[in-house]
Amino acid sequence: MLVKVQSAANSGLEALGVDVEVNISNRGLPGFDIVGLATKAVEESKERVRAAMGNSSIEFPQRKITVNLAPADIPKEGSLYDLPIAVGVMAGMFQCNVPAQSLFFGELSLDGRLRHTRGAVLMALFAKERGCKNIFVPQESANEAAIVTGVRVYGVKNLAEMAGFLLGTTKIKPVTYSAPAHDTAPASEFDMAEILGQEQAKRAMEIAAAGGHNILMIGSPGSGKTMLARALPGILPRLNEQESLEVTKLYSVAGNIPPGGSLITTRPFRSPHHTISQIGLIGGGQKPQPGEISLSHRGVLFLDEFNEFPRAVLEALRQPVEDGSLTISRSRERVTYPCRFTLAASANPCPCGYLSHPKKACSCSLREIQRYKKRVSGPILDRIDLHVEVPEVDIQKFSQNQKAVSMAESSRSIQERVGRARDIQGTRFAQEHIYTNAEMKNSHIKKYAFLELGAEQLLSRAAQQYQLSARSYLKLIKIARTIADLAGRETIATSNMGEALQYRPKEYEPR
Repeated sequence: MLVKVQSAANSGLEALGVDVEVNISNRGLPGFDIVGLATKAVEESKERVRAAMGNSSIEFPQRKITVNLAPADIPKEGSLYDLPIAVGVMAGMFQCNVPAQSLFFGELSLDGRLRHTRGAVLMALFAKERGCKNIFVPQESANEAAIVTGVRVYGVKNLAEMAGFLLGTTKIKPVTYSAPAHDTAPASEFDMAEILGQEQAKRAMEIAAAGGHNILMIGSPGSGKTMLARALPGILPRLNEQESLEVTKLYSVAGNIPPGGSLITTRPFRSPHHTISQIGLIGGGQKPQPGEISLSHRGVLFLDEFNEFPRAVLEALRQPVEDGSLTISRSRERVTYPCRFTLAASANPCPCGYLSHPKKACSCSLREIQRYKKRVSGPILDRIDLHVEVPEVDIQKFSQNQKAVSMAESSRSIQERVGRARDIQGTRFAQEHIYTNAEMKNSHIKKYAFLELGAEQLLSRAAQQYQLSARSYLKLIKIARTIADLAGRETIATSNMGEALQYRPKEYEPR
C-alpha cells in the first residue's frame, strides 16, 4: 500500500513542500529504507520511528517499507520528518486515510513522545500559503505555530494519540493561540537613571533608538560605555506586528524559541564576544544558519571592545549594515536572511585606554595607537552614524550631589519620546516598506527630509570644511531628520542640523 503524507523542508526563511511517500510491500525481505537525498539525521528517523511505535504499543510491520522524500533533488535535513514518516507507516498498516489538506512535522522521542521542533512558524506559514487547512505539530511547538491565523493547529502529545486520531478513536482539539504577557518594565539590564552623568551620550542613545542609527562610543575604561549600551533596549519601543513576525521567523528557524514559546514582542539584544568567528557573526555553515547580525534583526547588536574584533570579521559587516539583508551562498543552497539592526559599539581610544584622560597618562606609543586604530577600517567607521565621546565621570562630584543623581531621567521617560518619534516615522513611511529614518534611501530623503535654508547652508559649509563623503553627507540629513522628529518638527531646522554635526567622528591623538 502506498500512502502520501504532506510535510515541508526549511530553506532559510522559506519552506518547500515535501511529499513523504511511504510504500509498504509484502514482497521481498523485511526492511526499512529512506530515499530522496536524505541526510544522516533523516536516515536515523528509521530507528526513532521503529522504537517509538514499539514503546507506544503499536506493532511495527515486518514488511518491506520504502520511504521516498519527494522531490528527490532537494536536500532533506533534520528530525522533523519523524512524524510524517510514522503517520505514513501507521496509515498503511491500519489501512486508513491520512487527513486531507493536512501537513505534518515533528521529532519523535524513543518513548513515543513528540519533542519541540524548530521551524513551527515557517511550517504554519507554508501551510497557509499552500492552502492546507490543518497542521499537526508537537504540542510543545503548537503555540508557536498558532501565531499564524487561518490554519488549524493540532498539538500532538505522543504517537499513541496520533494513532488514535487516525483510527477515529481519539479526538485532538485545535490549539488556541496564547499571546505572550506584556510586561511594563523596560527589557534591559540598566535604567538610564542609574548611569551617572554622560548626558550627551544618553542623548545620542535616544537619537539612535528613535531613528535606528548606528552608534560608536569611545572612552576610557569605566566611563559607562557598556552600561549605556545595555540600557539601550529599555528605551526602544516594542516591535509592531510585522516586525514581531519577522523576528519570530528568524528565531524559529534558528531554534531559539523555547517549548511553549510564541510571538517575540521585545526587540532582540545580542552581545557576542570579540572572539566570535565570521560565520558566527554573519551566519553560514554547511546548511546556512542565521548569525548574530540576523538574530539582532529589528533590535540591537552590541559589539563591546570594537577594536578587539578580528579585522576580517568587522569587514564582513560592510554590506549587511548598508543593505539590511545578507545572502549566503553554498554549493547546494542559497538563502537570504534579513539583518536590519542598530549597531552599538564601544571602544577604548588606545590599547591602554587612557589616551586624552584628564588624570591618567597614556602609556602607549604612537605606533601602538596607530596600529590599534587601523584594526577598524575607514569604510566601517563611515557606516556608523553617531560617534560619541564618553568622558571619565567625576565620582566625587556626584557623591556630593545625590539630589542631581536622583533627578536623572529614567528609561521610561526617554522611551515615551522615542515611541512618539517612531510613530511619526511609521506614519511617514507607511507606503515605503521601511520603519525608521536610518533605512531611508536617496529618494526618501528628497521626499521626506526638508531642510530649512539655515540648515542647508550649515550642512553645505560642513561638507566643504570636513571633506564629507556622500554617505556621511546623507547620514547627517537622516540624523537631523530624527532629531527633528524627537522635537515634533515637520522640517529640519538649523539647530537640528547643528546637533547632528556634533556626532561626527573625533580624532584622538596623544598629548
